[in-house]
Amino acid sequence: MITSLELRERHAEVWDAAVGHRFVDELGAGAVDDAVLARYLAQDALFLDAFVALLGAAVAAADRPGPRMVVARQLGLVAGDEDDYFARALARLGVEAPAEPLAPTAGFLALMDDARRSADYATTMTVLLVAEWLYLDWAQRLGDEPADWLYAEWIALHRGPAFAAWVDFLRAEVDRVGADEQAFARAVALELAFFDAAYG
Repeated sequence: MITSLELRERHAEVWDAAVGHRFVDELGAGAVDDAVLARYLAQDALFLDAFVALLGAAVAAADRPGPRMVVARQLGLVAGDEDDYFARALARLGVEAPAEPLAPTAGFLALMDDARRSADYATTMTVLLVAEWLYLDWAQRLGDEPADWLYAEWIALHRGPAFAAWVDFLRAEVDRVGADEQAFARAVALELAFFDAAYG
């Protein structure tokens, strides 16, 4: 059975391109153009409902009570902290209406919906793993958070002991039940395309 680390190594070229993306560097410096950041966050906000639904699917599909409780607790955090950040950030950037999904966004929404409808715990956890682990990876490589809350809070949401423990849990579960490599590869490619799309 392939491990999560082996999967990341197999897809390292695309993974590393996403983690080391220009957008990440500019985010860490607090220097993303407002139009670029607005486009990125408006697109990312479109994931929230589908991501919550995917977490719910993982709760339903979990094969053991312990993991089910861990995912359920994370679902509550996402529905609170991230939803609040998006509301404040998009208001600050002057984004008033929901965005139309760009191609990478539509692709990732379809991937999450496919995983949710599959009711397959391994596939669901694989998609969750990429979405969370790749963000932890780029956030951990950044230095001190910028003074501006718009940047600092987004970075802080994706690193720190609690978020790292969540990713460790996802990795352990994927290692335990087996990964869906096709879903993993598709998710990593879409993450890179998502960063590219922020620049129009």
